[in-house]
Amino acid sequence: MRVSYQVTLKKSGKQFTVTPDENVLEAALRQGIKLPYGCKNGACGSCKGKILEGQVNHGQHSENALSKTEETAGGILFCCAHPQSDLLIEAREVEGSGDIAIRKVPCRVNEISKPSNDVAILKLQLPAAERFQFLAGQYLEFLLKDGQRRAYSIANAPEQEGPLELHIRHMPGGLFTDFVFGVATPALKEKDILRFEGPLGSFFLREDSKKPIIFLAAGTGFAPIKSIIEQMRAKKIQRPISLYWGGRRPADLYLDSLCQSWEKEMPNFKYVPVISDGTAEDAWQGRSGFVHQAVMADHPDLTEFQVYACGAPVMVNAARNDFSSKCHLPEEEFFADSFTSAADLAAN
Repeated sequence: MRVSYQVTLKKSGKQFTVTPDENVLEAALRQGIKLPYGCKNGACGSCKGKILEGQVNHGQHSENALSKTEETAGGILFCCAHPQSDLLIEAREVEGSGDIAIRKVPCRVNEISKPSNDVAILKLQLPAAERFQFLAGQYLEFLLKDGQRRAYSIANAPEQEGPLELHIRHMPGGLFTDFVFGVATPALKEKDILRFEGPLGSFFLREDSKKPIIFLAAGTGFAPIKSIIEQMRAKKIQRPISLYWGGRRPADLYLDSLCQSWEKEMPNFKYVPVISDGTAEDAWQGRSGFVHQAVMADHPDLTEFQVYACGAPVMVNAARNDFSSKCHLPEEEFFADSFTSAADLAAN
């Protein structure tokens, strides 16, 4: 007979119980212990911590999120670790997340627009009496008819009236994105009803800090960063901001003009677009290469910064490792949300 185990957080002394059908992260969240997390599927590494005492059985996970070397040294991904004994763990607790309830909510598709060939901006209208609370940077999960889920970050600030805004990149063959882009039949259309659960995630602005901020986005990883920047404008938070937004081609920076307008209107804001695979026809005159390396070129010492990174796991993990090892960024000042696709999860 399987038994429950007790987990103790070394720093705070808090304890919680993990039942046989839960992983460590699920049990912590259920009992009000707020650990950082992103994909919840072992692909992004946001929930990484360390086992000081005890043993776990790790489910499938990405080597990029937790290498065999890290695992041997006691590393743990809380989202796919099932205790085999009581545990003493080292983990960052999330502060400032409040007590916003996670709920299932119906919504109506208010508008579908396409700022580029492979990006759709979806605007979702909630019921008139519905007040959906979230923190800028968090995400929601669509509840699909076959029981599957698809996660997308909210791109507008909590203070803004009107529909929720999502940025969705087309992944050919993707269950939900083919539906959004009209490849699947039937296709998503305005006035359709969808259901989602949220808000989810621990990617949000730590307002207790006064440090300058570097936002690092790749592709539609811009969405939650847009939410945070618009919240900072609404709340008149004056911390210095640098936004580095990377894409393969200029069209991937699908709201470039918005970022340029922020740079004109916000005296503490700097925008650096970076293209990795431009062609002659693009006639690109700006920065080229990997977006996180542009940050390193401009900021060889990140000791006094906070970094918020969002995009594909390969970019987020490269930034996390290089900023820490080469630019002296304190580990606790790197906040990330990896955009994991079904393909990423299948590769775990």
